[in-house]
Amino acid sequence: MSDKFFAKKRWQSLLTFGCILLLTVLFITLTEYNVMKGFTSIPKAVTWSITNFYPNEKSLEKLPSILDKLIETVLISIASATVASLFAGFFAIMGANTTKVNRVFAVLSRGIATIFRNIDVAAWALILLFAFGQSALTGYFALFFVSFGFLTRVFMETIDEASTDSVEALRAAGAGYFAIIFQSVIPSCISQMISWILFVIETNIRNATLIGILTGTGIGFAFDLYYKSLNYHAASLVVILTIIAIFTIESLSNYIRRVIL
Repeated sequence: MSDKFFAKKRWQSLLTFGCILLLTVLFITLTEYNVMKGFTSIPKAVTWSITNFYPNEKSLEKLPSILDKLIETVLISIASATVASLFAGFFAIMGANTTKVNRVFAVLSRGIATIFRNIDVAAWALILLFAFGQSALTGYFALFFVSFGFLTRVFMETIDEASTDSVEALRAAGAGYFAIIFQSVIPSCISQMISWILFVIETNIRNATLIGILTGTGIGFAFDLYYKSLNYHAASLVVILTIIAIFTIESLSNYIRRVIL
């Protein structure tokens, strides 16, 4: 029995690998991509980066302006995640199986979360450009919508996993709906929810760089401006500061997680 099982698994693995290989060859053919040229261009790209893509003395003069853009990006990322978490908490309570008011609200909450979560942040930015133009507000709402959809989903799962037993105990004791929410659901889920909010803040800072290019704001716009004007030294400074900011936020998030979890 075990031999047949492993033989079947091997054939499935070979079939999957064959399909992936076939699709790869098909797409390379359709796009006319030169594989050899792609590999041989790597040394040239590395050489170019070493000789051009690094901060110099002149680019450091732009450091205050770049830092202002970076701070703007970080603040927008944090604000969009924290405000989205408030709305997500409400919709998650309405949509979670443990705390739902009725089936209609639960289906509606889950449907809204699915829509907002599955539309990519870049797509949201392009949609919102028609309403708000190239502004910080466009980037904020793009990050807010994606953060809201994601947090609503994970908050629902957190509520259902963490608070089922305590909710049932309070219901058996005759506690009201709001008493259950504030005495059981929130206390049992708050640490995990904060962890998810910190994760979204990290993700938003990464996404905000791309969004800034589309909306003409923040650190993404600074990089796009310097890169298109062939000021590669300043563009490299933008990249380095962005990486430092991401790692700093991630380190702080990991520290907070260790404290609260």
